[in-house]
Amino acid sequence: MTEEKTQNKNKETTKNLVGTRGRVFKGIVIKKFHHRLTIEFDRPIYIKKYERFYKKKTKIHARIPESLRDKINVGDMVRVQESRPLSKIIHAVVLDVVKKVEDKTKSGDKSK
Repeated sequence: MTEEKTQNKNKETTKNLVGTRGRVFKGIVIKKFHHRLTIEFDRPIYIKKYERFYKKKTKIHARIPESLRDKINVGDMVRVQESRPLSKIIHAVVLDVVKKVEDKTKSGDKSK
């Protein structure tokens, strides 16, 4: 009977996961919603005529798994990977948090 319960739990956890494929991106969270977030990162673009690079910003919307919803805040650096289209604008899933932002109120700094 316990084996049936563990198999049912495994089926429940796997049915919520979304298969990932494609490229992996790292970016800073600029907006966070209940089920999704928006990350932004810079990428260099080469201009052949001037033989120079310029920075272009890219925004990606990604789905937040339930296990990471409370762990991610605005300003954190996260890693996302492409997946199948989940909605009109969401085509990626958050994998993990790379770097947390330091909260000034927690460190005890009360500069006014």
